[in-house]
Amino acid sequence: MPSFSQIKLILTDIEGTTSSIAFVKEVLFPYAAEHLPQFIRDHQQQADVRQQLQATAELVRQQSGQSIDDDLHALTQQLLAWIRADVKATPLKALQGMIWQQGYETAAYQAHMYADATHQLRQWHAQGIPLYVYSSGSVQAQKLFYGYSQDGDLLPLFSGHFDTSVGNKREAQSYRNILAWLQQTHDIDAANILFLSDIEQELDAAADCGMQTCWLVRDEQPAGNSQHPRASDFNQIQLSSQLSH
Repeated sequence: MPSFSQIKLILTDIEGTTSSIAFVKEVLFPYAAEHLPQFIRDHQQQADVRQQLQATAELVRQQSGQSIDDDLHALTQQLLAWIRADVKATPLKALQGMIWQQGYETAAYQAHMYADATHQLRQWHAQGIPLYVYSSGSVQAQKLFYGYSQDGDLLPLFSGHFDTSVGNKREAQSYRNILAWLQQTHDIDAANILFLSDIEQELDAAADCGMQTCWLVRDEQPAGNSQHPRASDFNQIQLSSQLSH
């Protein structure tokens, strides 16, 4: 079981780490795809929706030079294409979060949580360890996820949330941006932060920033060596008693 010392703060991924990838792929993504066209038609004049549609058009213009600013159908089709391709586009994630809110509030589903993750997150919170989330899903979607989980409202366990607005999860600069933000309110160095993820490239980026890392490998063990300690569930993660807050 991996052991970590001098951890003052934990930063965790969601999909594949605290919860099943299947829930996102088989429940959330299809729900967003099904409801997105009608949602855009109904809410296109709403300020926050209009902002994300404009951001979508700008992203398309940057990538292809194509102008679809005033074409609601083209914008909708582009967003649906991003959903199918699992593109981590910030405006898509924001709109998905708005749509998912409807699903959560109408009890169409509850967010899946691994029992070991819920148990250990509660334990760490009770010990006074600040918990933060870094996910490709928007901050709004993260809050909905933990607020409407199958294990109840887990949102109070977390001190804050980060999404792709701080940068790509596979780039070290993103973790430096997070560290700079955290150091405004916490007396920590990068080495005092433990980042949990199921994606090795994300862990590589966090390690480049100086953070400690743990690779959640819940299913088949990957071949080869890795610099990252591995755990099959949260209960295997051991924090040294030398922890300071």
